[in-house]
Amino acid sequence: MIENKNIKKSWAEPFKIKVVEPIKMTTYEQRSKALEEAGYNTFLLKSEDVYIDLLTDSGTNAMSDYQWAGMMLGDEAYAGSKNFYYLWDNVRKYYGQPFFVPTHQGRAAEHLVSKILIKEGDYIPGNMYFTTTRLHQELAGGTFVDVIIDEAHDPDSTHQFKGNIDTQKLEDLFKKVGADKVPYVSMAGPVNMAGGQPFSMANLKEVKTLCDKYGVALWFDATRATENAYFIKTKEEGYADKTIQEIFFEMNSYFEGVWVSAKKDLMVNIGGFLATKNEKVYEEARNLVVVYEGLHTYGGLAGRDMEAMARGIEEMIEFDNIRTRIGQIEYCGQKMLEYGLPIVNPIGGHAIFMNARRFLDHITQDEFPAQTLAAAIYQDSGVRGMERGIVSSGRDPVTGKHRYPKLELVRLTFPRRVYTQAHIDVTVESVANVYDQRKSIKGLKMVYEPKYLRFFQARFEKI
Repeated sequence: MIENKNIKKSWAEPFKIKVVEPIKMTTYEQRSKALEEAGYNTFLLKSEDVYIDLLTDSGTNAMSDYQWAGMMLGDEAYAGSKNFYYLWDNVRKYYGQPFFVPTHQGRAAEHLVSKILIKEGDYIPGNMYFTTTRLHQELAGGTFVDVIIDEAHDPDSTHQFKGNIDTQKLEDLFKKVGADKVPYVSMAGPVNMAGGQPFSMANLKEVKTLCDKYGVALWFDATRATENAYFIKTKEEGYADKTIQEIFFEMNSYFEGVWVSAKKDLMVNIGGFLATKNEKVYEEARNLVVVYEGLHTYGGLAGRDMEAMARGIEEMIEFDNIRTRIGQIEYCGQKMLEYGLPIVNPIGGHAIFMNARRFLDHITQDEFPAQTLAAAIYQDSGVRGMERGIVSSGRDPVTGKHRYPKLELVRLTFPRRVYTQAHIDVTVESVANVYDQRKSIKGLKMVYEPKYLRFFQARFEKI
């Protein structure tokens, strides 16, 4: 039979469902009560009261039968577990970083990097802040400096690589404070707070050249790096014929070291690591990990967790897996655009980011529009997303005043291999329903605020 190339072909997930978990259906009244008890903070909702959980993709992914089988092979020796060595081998093979220290999750690795590299009064430039990363840098005595391109702060910009670093901003900082006051440049990809936006390989090479010129190390938050590799393959000239594994390896080759939350790309429920080419940093890290996490051959993890991580690395670079992951997000974004819903453009990786500032344009930023919108969506349908705006941005550590980010977003994050197209349709219809009733929605006031990372535990009341 001759293939008819005029017929558009659909794609389907490269896996089949073998185990299901029932989820609870709730009424509007039940959700209203749950929301009030949670102080209108979706992080404080009980998971049993959530219908479709799009809060995060951190540790919420579905592991494969290959990973579950590996869990039965956990070597739970206190020291020298065979799973540790298998994981280390895969870190060397796929990331190209020779030295490796496991941690219980990504922010523990951030903590080690910050404690080892940052001195009081240092400046750490990066392509937009991430909440835990910036806090660790500040607690170590440093100051984060945003050097991302201006387009990243514009939700309507269609720049294809909004995660790029502005090399002029970066060089201006080197000249202003002195390269000796910059312990490393931090680069993430895709950039979470910008809407899951990738950087290009061309930009990475430019940044690396500039860092080498000034003798400054370049470090990578490689938590969702396979997504960045996918965007390079599909958007950047010269990479269409390269595999995800080849692109991923090249990306990592430009960095002195990486930190990773394995709870995302590696599709496990817990785990993280630090890997580096710098033997001095490695020696310090494997000493400090014993203080904060556990012995350097387990870093707070069980042997079975490390086995699942090692196998997750092998699966995460498979093109069909990452195409399906990004494909779900693209499908959701296109459906939202058909409804005329304001989202961040272009559609990025791991999540759909809604422009809450435009969505609820009658609510001022001091009334927390993104927090309000996340609560309203949950109340409508039981779909749980999260705020990424003024609450997440926190307060300036010097003035104590709110930081006012240009982006006021609600993030709907898709766990890998968990939800179906029907779940996405329900989600989009709920957001559209809230959008139709948006003028009746009132803002919130904050009534409790923890000292650090307030978005996790802050409580609110309706105005």
